Amino acid sequence: MLPKVLSHFRQHLNEFDNQNTVVNLASLKEALVVCSDNNLTTGITIWDISTGEELSHRPTCASPPHGLVCLGHQFLVAAQVQKPGSYRGGAIFIWALNKAQVLHRSYPVEPIGPLACTSDGAYLVGGAPSGKLFIWEVASGRLLQQWSSHHKSVSCLVFSDDDSLLISGADDGVIHVWPLISMLDTAEDSQGNAGPTCLYSWAEHGNSITDLVLSTGGSSSVVISSSLDCTSKVWSLGHGTLLQTFAFSTQINAIILDPGEQVLFTGSTDGTIFVSQFEIGLQDTTAVVTEDQSSRLTGHRGSITALAFSMNGLWLISASEDCTARVWDIVTGQVIRTFDHRKGKITNILVISQTFFPAKDCQKTNNKGSFPRVPVSSLEKSSQPISSFEGTVAILPSYCSLEEELAPSGSHSAASMKQQILDLAQERSPEAVQMKVETSVENRMWATSMIKHLIKVNKSLRSKFLDMVQSRLYPKSDDVKAKKRRRLDVENA
Repeated sequence: MLPKVLSHFRQHLNEFDNQNTVVNLASLKEALVVCSDNNLTTGITIWDISTGEELSHRPTCASPPHGLVCLGHQFLVAAQVQKPGSYRGGAIFIWALNKAQVLHRSYPVEPIGPLACTSDGAYLVGGAPSGKLFIWEVASGRLLQQWSSHHKSVSCLVFSDDDSLLISGADDGVIHVWPLISMLDTAEDSQGNAGPTCLYSWAEHGNSITDLVLSTGGSSSVVISSSLDCTSKVWSLGHGTLLQTFAFSTQINAIILDPGEQVLFTGSTDGTIFVSQFEIGLQDTTAVVTEDQSSRLTGHRGSITALAFSMNGLWLISASEDCTARVWDIVTGQVIRTFDHRKGKITNILVISQTFFPAKDCQKTNNKGSFPRVPVSSLEKSSQPISSFEGTVAILPSYCSLEEELAPSGSHSAASMKQQILDLAQERSPEAVQMKVETSVENRMWATSMIKHLIKVNKSLRSKFLDMVQSRLYPKSDDVKAKKRRRLDVENA
């Protein structure tokens, strides 16, 4: 006998089916993307959800939780983990879905943890352990703004359905809501303070924020957060108030709403997935919902790390520290497929369409109705001012000596910065070589652009010169023929 919640969801699906709103959803070709934070050699593995066949493997990737996103339905973007205590900068890799080789390698000054992108792939946001947020324009790679958003490490990021708001959560237990328009405004206010203005700040959680999910209810949209304080909370985006709390006996790592937004799935650190009815807005809604009012999906032997839904809306995919990803039939509550990721515990999962993957299917994207190609560039490095007379300088990654590792934090920072500046000045570090190569490429692109401009100006001057000559050599009645001959001469030159 099905649990009450799953039975209610089956009835909901039957209503959709009777209205003919679900058409051939089960036939959609979908792929499951997983990665670990074990080491760079673990990479990204891509499976066919329906058949279980491994479709592809990206060999170089180790991404922290919430550090993997699909950009514009065509690219995978992953932040790379850093060793604890490392003073190296961050790294973000970008792949095209139809190619295994890394398309762009970008190296921000700070390590980046969670990532989020707008639905059109125009902007990418990354959160750092320092509490800073960075926003890039993807097409140009330009760093538009960076600002201090939290007092502790940023743990998760998500954009609203219309991309107008960014919601950030951190280890300080605080959730901020940022308007995108203020994130794109780089001007300083009247007091000289740079950075966007926060729309809402919620600090009711007593521990780290582990996941964020948004509903698609328009003006009645809500934000659902999970935390290591054993609760999941529902917030109103319209009023900025707390609507409901789901209380559990174990810490919560991941949450997700079903596509119909009637059931909330909550993944805990003991491997249990709680299934609760989501009834925000109804008159009988209570302020606190306990786990006794929820059903359970069990089977994982480790902490749940991520949850996702298939595009057909019928399957729930869960990832765990037991190195497996499971596909659940949410109508019956049974596991229909298990993916074994022996290379390490899974930190991220994505469900993507196979429209742009693999390469043999990529040719079909030229048909009418396909997604337009999203321009992607290498992300710009950030910079930090170190003196009033030198402007800004990028603090690039460098390896530290044993003496620096044992030195106090203050002296370490000064010594490390001094060594980086010396290495850059003498061009003996990999970062200096990279900067030199990038500068050379930019100079070449500028020279090419100038040559094209000069050619265009030269053609214009020659055309005017021919006009003057033709007006003297040919009668006025032959002006039309003269202009045609002149135009042909210029084009053939």
